[in-house]
Amino acid sequence: MRICIWVFPVLIVCGLVCRINADQTARTERISVTWQFGPGFCCFYVSTIGSSVETCEIYGLMEYLFLSNGTGSAGDVLDDDPTGRLKVYVYELPSKYNKKLLQKDPRCLNHMFAAEIYMHRFLLSSPVRTLNPEEADWFYTPIYITCDLTPTGLPLPFKSPRMMRSAIQLISSKWPYWNRTEGADHFFVVPHDFGACFHYQEEKAIERGILPLLQRATLVQTFGQRNHVCLNEGSITIPPYAPPQKMQAHLIPQETPRSIFVYFRGLFYDVNNDPEGGYYARGARAAVWENFKDNALFDISTDHPTTYYEDMQRAIFCLCPLGWAPWSPRLVEAVVFGCIPIIIADDIVLPFADAIPWEEIGVFVAEEDVPNLDTILTSIPPEVILRKQRLLANPSMKSAMMFPQPTQPGDAFHQILNGLARKLPHKKNIYLKSGEKLLNWTAGPVGDLKPW
Repeated sequence: MRICIWVFPVLIVCGLVCRINADQTARTERISVTWQFGPGFCCFYVSTIGSSVETCEIYGLMEYLFLSNGTGSAGDVLDDDPTGRLKVYVYELPSKYNKKLLQKDPRCLNHMFAAEIYMHRFLLSSPVRTLNPEEADWFYTPIYITCDLTPTGLPLPFKSPRMMRSAIQLISSKWPYWNRTEGADHFFVVPHDFGACFHYQEEKAIERGILPLLQRATLVQTFGQRNHVCLNEGSITIPPYAPPQKMQAHLIPQETPRSIFVYFRGLFYDVNNDPEGGYYARGARAAVWENFKDNALFDISTDHPTTYYEDMQRAIFCLCPLGWAPWSPRLVEAVVFGCIPIIIADDIVLPFADAIPWEEIGVFVAEEDVPNLDTILTSIPPEVILRKQRLLANPSMKSAMMFPQPTQPGDAFHQILNGLARKLPHKKNIYLKSGEKLLNWTAGPVGDLKPW
């Protein structure tokens, strides 16, 4: 029934386009796509031309508008191998900073902030690891700052500053390497909502600012927003963790029709934390609901069905609006499932933006333009959608967004290392003179100074 309802809007989307010719990037053949509409269905034929025999296959409703005749091009940078380009020394900390926290609450393994755990595990067996700190380019402190969950699974960042200070005090007193640069050749994984500002509400995160002791370190974090106090220059923005095995288990056949135009599942209002409704997502999610809850092109709801992953694979566009922070796991899920991400988060800095061509695979919509979302999406030419879907079909694009176990070439672990390698060699001025001190160990809120 849903298909029949939106056949007419699809006619509008397609306009007078009855035939689309797209040149293949990987072959000399040409794809000819012919649309055909009927009662309750919309399909097209795809002809591969360029050989002595013309073959024709029929695909379902809007399937890969898509038709990935090639794998697209994600850019050579995604395939870089960091091995041999850098060496990382992993500090050996007492288990109270990492393993004991995980033993206490194994749910941390599946949380969207779990990158801090899996990065530690990855580095322990990585060929870039060195056991000789004198030859290290980078130093890594394995600390699970977000592994403190409420009974409902929400991470509490309030102990994180004290925990981080404690770990830095330890490495600075036990090893000489922190003190020679005050952390400028160290990196930390800080995957909370607003990174090392350690608060889930933006206003309070801004008030706190980045933990003073981390001002010289490279922060590997999910949060990214231009001109924001919680994003230091030189930070590496990464995707949130999404369970690879779980997503793999929900894959559906590629020939399954993409019968949903726009898809979203999640909150539109956060009545518990934002009862007045104007602060959460800066009103962007509320605008989506108020403007499109009755629009047949939009399959949006607060329900989270068991078919969530399957539904994303049946959708052409997936909304990825900001929430409390600009990012969410939907971005990862959209890329992995080949659904064009509609990014609604002004000034967002996206994961591995120096390697992933986000402008080519996604659609950016300003928060103030959300009421025009239907017009914006239906105005995108079919050939542009086709190109975006081809790029999304590239395995390198999907791998770069994932933290798989075991690791794979080009995955998010390797993209982080590539980002660190591109920062080498370190500038000579990061090394301090004898007795020189730049960081203020007593700066920050009084509560952060208490022992952990």
